[in-house]
Amino acid sequence: MTTAPPARRQSTSEPPTRRQSPGRTTRRRPLRPQRIVLWVGLILLTCIFGLPLLYMLGTAFKSPAESISPDFRLWPREPTLGAFRHILGDSSIPVLRWVGNSLLVAVAHSALTVVLAVLASYALARMRFRGRTLIMSLVLATMFVPAVVMLIPHFLIVNSLGWLNTYAALIIPGAAGAFGVIFLRQFFTAIPKELEEAAIVDGCSQWTTFLRVMLPLARPAVATLVVLSFLASWNDYLWPVFVLFSSEMQTLPSGLRLLQAENGTRYDVMMAGAVIASAPVLALYVIAQRWIIEGVSTSGIKG
Repeated sequence: MTTAPPARRQSTSEPPTRRQSPGRTTRRRPLRPQRIVLWVGLILLTCIFGLPLLYMLGTAFKSPAESISPDFRLWPREPTLGAFRHILGDSSIPVLRWVGNSLLVAVAHSALTVVLAVLASYALARMRFRGRTLIMSLVLATMFVPAVVMLIPHFLIVNSLGWLNTYAALIIPGAAGAFGVIFLRQFFTAIPKELEEAAIVDGCSQWTTFLRVMLPLARPAVATLVVLSFLASWNDYLWPVFVLFSSEMQTLPSGLRLLQAENGTRYDVMMAGAVIASAPVLALYVIAQRWIIEGVSTSGIKG
């Protein structure tokens, strides 16, 4: 008499897998109240900062009568390019010349600012010399002086040098700023010393170590400083009004004030000029957004 073989028991080490039905979807986590408050706050901030830009853009496409209408409308009923034709076609308003002046001044100013800030910040962060702490304290103390207080001294210095109504008056005086030095110094301080010591062991000099090791590592911070310096020079209004006298030498922010007439102001033309002035700034920020975020997030972090 034969007996049937015992049935195999299922291994407990490998639990049976459940097959998900094609129509079954995974459940999403419920939104927490903190996350809802965060999203609501971000939406409100977006509306607060975006509403003036939308109103500026809409007014630039309005007619002169609709631009002074008491009815609040973000977008005109009948969009028109009359304001842009007026501001670009009037020979007495050299807007394209102002744009060229602003580009020249902003590029030269940001380049000079970055060169001076990189050299000074590396020396204060890596080199050991007598009086380094005192120099750093003096550089930091200049940030507590309001810029308006220095207008008259800067004007007298520029006048004595014969730089009034020239590009040099816009490029050189503000290049040696304290912000760029402190910003890059924090970044150079955060770079490990072992990298610099390894380059010196390999036979690199101080200058070679700076150019081939330290400066490439500081690219995010340098790119951030380039963008910030460019934006500061591009948006500068008060200083060009002080030192520039002719219409052809004006930068775009200071030149737009000439659009205000004595008998009245065409707000559609003013907003069209503001759109032209803000378009390069927004484009630059969109292009360099990744480097700005990386430079700001890593600057001052020890690691």
